[in-house]
Amino acid sequence: MNIALWIVAGLLAVAFTAGGTSLLLMPRERYRALGPSQHWIDDFGDGHIKFIATVKIIGILGLILPGALGILPVLTPLAACGMAMLMTGAATTRFRRSEWKHLGPDLLYLSLFAFVAWGRFDLQPF
Repeated sequence: MNIALWIVAGLLAVAFTAGGTSLLLMPRERYRALGPSQHWIDDFGDGHIKFIATVKIIGILGLILPGALGILPVLTPLAACGMAMLMTGAATTRFRRSEWKHLGPDLLYLSLFAFVAWGRFDLQPF
């Protein structure tokens, strides 16, 4: 189970580091041009977007570093819970915008973060 939790956390880290970094560094128009799944950006101001990107990056650091370094490993499941809450907000935005075909991946990410949180709190704590 430990290996599965590390694999899921690692894949989430890669995906959300790329997403958070691109959201932080790209101009709004260029990010929106990545595809129709990125049109949610129209609902938020520039400050909100930078905040969301920063939360993604800090959340991923909290998902990986405490367990890898052995320093305050309880932060890993807490970071997973925080990222699950972020994805709850993302799914809510998709629902409100009636973007049904883009809602599925957000719910998948939400469930993967919930799995990591459950796994690190209960199944295989550090």
